[in-house]
Formats: sequence, structure tokens, C-alpha cells
Amino acid sequence: MILAATADIHSPVYYDLFLKSLDRVKTEIDLFLIAGDLIDRSSTREIGPLNELRKVSNAFFGKFSCPVLGCFGNNEFEQDWDEIRKQNPEIRFLQDESATFDIKGKKVGVVGSKGSLDRPTWWQRSNMPSIYETYQKRIDTIDRLLADLDVDYKILLIHYPPTYQILSGENPSGYPELASNALEGVIKDNKVDLVLTGHAHKGKKEVWVDGVPVLNVGLALNNGIVIIDTDKLKPGLGKFF
Repeated sequence: MILAATADIHSPVYYDLFLKSLDRVKTEIDLFLIAGDLIDRSSTREIGPLNELRKVSNAFFGKFSCPVLGCFGNNEFEQDWDEIRKQNPEIRFLQDESATFDIKGKKVGVVGSKGSLDRPTWWQRSNMPSIYETYQKRIDTIDRLLADLDVDYKILLIHYPPTYQILSGENPSGYPELASNALEGVIKDNKVDLVLTGHAHKGKKEVWVDGVPVLNVGLALNNGIVIIDTDKLKPGLGKFF
């Protein structure tokens, strides 16, 4: 199975890199997955966040025949989620949801989520009084969704990383506000085959957590879209195609 994956496009910041990267994809893709932060909220004042996201969505026109899946990042504000879905039917956004596909004789399941943080950010703590409860419930929901998948291959598509191991390069004091170590056990216990994440702009590109590959597919971090041949995915490979 051949996957294309990216995250942290932060349009308009890396929009040109995104377009060039799309043009470089010459392989036939079975699934295209985006792990959140399609837009950069602070840089969208000129045309607005929804119009900026529409630019990203339009870039897929005529490029691929495969399903395009996404999860929301912290730059896609919750109050916009319904409108984002309505305006961008080309991308199927999964927020604490799962989807299944038949690909090359295998049943493939994807759980998508914004994810959780072990310690909410200062802004979240100040403006979202129930955020601790929200993050705990999300961990439980991801656990349940993964457990309920009866498939040959499980993918977790998640914006906030589900392990601190992939954060090496970031400031360790900030790890709890970048990821959730509590999800390590979830991906291990549910026998996840592949985790695709983003958010950590200075982190590692790849770690293995108890035999589960976790890939940071951030656009700038990888200088382009990541192409993954799941049959060739091995620890320490460095490249996945």
C-alpha cells in the first residue's frame, strides 16, 4: 500500500512548498493523509482562515483519484470545523472518528483526531475551563475507536504527537504542551500499524514505540510530502519509499 502524508502546511506560510511537493508526487497513491494544521491562523488575516483552507483543498483538484483524509490541528479552530467540512468536501476530516477502506485486497482502518496534550497550553487553560476533561475523554475515545476497528491494517492520524519520543529537538520543558505520552499505551495495546502525526516542527521524523512506527510528516520538517510504502516500513529506514 502506498500512502502520501503531510502535516503543518500552515498555509500561506508553506503553501508554495505544498504545491511544488504535490507536483513531485508521481507514484500512484492509495490514500492521502493530512495530520492537521493545514492553515496558519495568525497569517490568514488577508483572506480569512476558511478561504485559506479552501486554497489548500483546491490544490488537490485533478491530482489524485484516491481518498484524501485529514484531521484538525490547533490552527483549525473548533468553531470552524462544521464549515470547513462543508466547504471542503474533497478532504474527509476525521475528528474522533474512524473510516475504513478496501485497498489492494486488505481492509484498512483510519482513526483521525486532533489528539491530546498532557498539559494544556496557557491559552487553553485560560480560555477553556473543561480542557483537561476534554483531553482525557479524547484519549478514551481514541482507545475505543482503535479497539473497535476490525481491519487488516490500522492507522492513527493525529495532530498532537502520541509520544514524547518524537519530540527530540524541541525544548524538553515544553513536551507536555506538545504531545501526550499517555497515548503510547493506547497505540501499543490496540496493535496500531502506523501513526502519522505533526505539530512538533523541530522533532524527529520517525520513532518506533514498542514496534509501532510513528512518523512526523510535517511538510517543512520533511521538505515535502512523505511517500510511504507500508511493505517497506522498517525501523531506522529513514526513507519510506
